[in-house]
Amino acid sequence: MNPGRMVATALVALLLLMQALPSSAGAQAPGPAPAPLHRAYVEGQIVRYRMKGVNESWHYSAEATGIVKKDGNGPFYEDFGWSNLMTDGKPEVLAASMAGYRQRLSLDPNQFPGAPNLNGVDPKMIGPVTDLMTFYVDYWLAAKFNQLQKPGDHFYFANPTVPSWADGQRVLVGEDAIDFDMTLKSIDTAKGIAELEVKHVPPPQPKVHLAAPWMQAPQAGPANNWVEVTRTGDGQYRAAVGQENFDVHLTISLADGKILNGEMQNPVDTIQRSCSDAALTQCGEAKPHHILRTIEIDLER
Repeated sequence: MNPGRMVATALVALLLLMQALPSSAGAQAPGPAPAPLHRAYVEGQIVRYRMKGVNESWHYSAEATGIVKKDGNGPFYEDFGWSNLMTDGKPEVLAASMAGYRQRLSLDPNQFPGAPNLNGVDPKMIGPVTDLMTFYVDYWLAAKFNQLQKPGDHFYFANPTVPSWADGQRVLVGEDAIDFDMTLKSIDTAKGIAELEVKHVPPPQPKVHLAAPWMQAPQAGPANNWVEVTRTGDGQYRAAVGQENFDVHLTISLADGKILNGEMQNPVDTIQRSCSDAALTQCGEAKPHHILRTIEIDLER
């Protein structure tokens, strides 16, 4: 899975919100803020997460340390820096630019998410940076729509966008279509936690662009919602199509709304073919390719 692919996955929620939230949110009747999905910020507070991840053969861990800040009289946000990247338990040397890199995230419904600044980000850190944003944006989206107030409450949000990570040079087509299926799973007052589940699921009719007839046959589930066509160095094309989904499970503190733990399972089941023409009609044998990413964050307490 290339870095551009990881960025697109993490930013799907943000792209959705930027294009669709004003009209969709206006159609929702606001209710009282549910305590499990309300982050009580304290300016100057430090939050530190340990992330563990598996991206196919890459096993890694990293730390994100943030401080709660405020824009004047405006909403709160968390200002994160990253450190201590390790691969298979061995320290990795990060680009010098990471020492001053800051990632801005917020769970405040009045703080609209912004696209992450990836300038100066070490390529090895693009996945961790965008995955942390996915956890935050999922929580933010559920809190913003304010439909999950008691255990069992469920809210489905259809994504009207089809994000692309194509660069027009090497990646000619790169798209996925994902909807949001959110459920407040439980509230445990004895343990002081709430559990939020956000399933990122294929739409009933994904609007990804499938250039060749052979791409239409579903690889897993009812329809393909993931496609990538890349130009290889030998003048050939590598085309892949299939189904992507990912589940996010968040454990949230009832006391202050912090994310205590987050887990993400991101499988992509595809077939790949090597083709000699841009129309993808002269292709070799289809080969199955299963991608699995698992990510976990834990709050240091």
